[in-house]
Amino acid sequence: MALGYPDVADMSAGAFRALARPLIRALEDSDLGADILLIPTRELVSPESLIARTSINRMAGFTTMPPRDIASFLPQDGFEPPEGPFYLVLEPHTGTCYINREPDVARKLIDSDERLPLTLEEGLAIATQHPEWLLEKNGFNLLGSRSADGRVPSIWMSQNAPRLGAVWPNSRHTWLGNAYCVARRGVSLFR
Repeated sequence: MALGYPDVADMSAGAFRALARPLIRALEDSDLGADILLIPTRELVSPESLIARTSINRMAGFTTMPPRDIASFLPQDGFEPPEGPFYLVLEPHTGTCYINREPDVARKLIDSDERLPLTLEEGLAIATQHPEWLLEKNGFNLLGSRSADGRVPSIWMSQNAPRLGAVWPNSRHTWLGNAYCVARRGVSLFR
């Protein structure tokens, strides 16, 4: 709530809480631990609105991409979010162990390590809920999403603020990891 998600979703805080309540109840009865992210789906909160909700040292996040480009980054087959307005990502990481790897190479490594690449929405959740990771760890590619032209969304520090951008799948950047998690869970997956 403090991150302004209800405002971005254009609803009251009460209505927003009511949508999240089933997942929060299921989470209270689980043993998933504390290393989780709550992910609002793009039907609830648009990705282009979330980068502006990030902030590090009072510097708001930004992008130079037009909204239509951001909207074009869709989850790849097998990485679609669970049903519902929210879901959880378990054990998210910025992919430090896959730093300085081309996205296509990193994707194969992530798959072989039995991990799941993060999507655009999941990366934006890291940037809004844990912006300090961009300072303490690294920027990251979000290999679970791609645009029709093959680009991969990325989040990194630029001009002392979080930036949403994109890279080509064969490009290598020394400051970008390739973010991953170990699982995704929607409310129906707790049953």
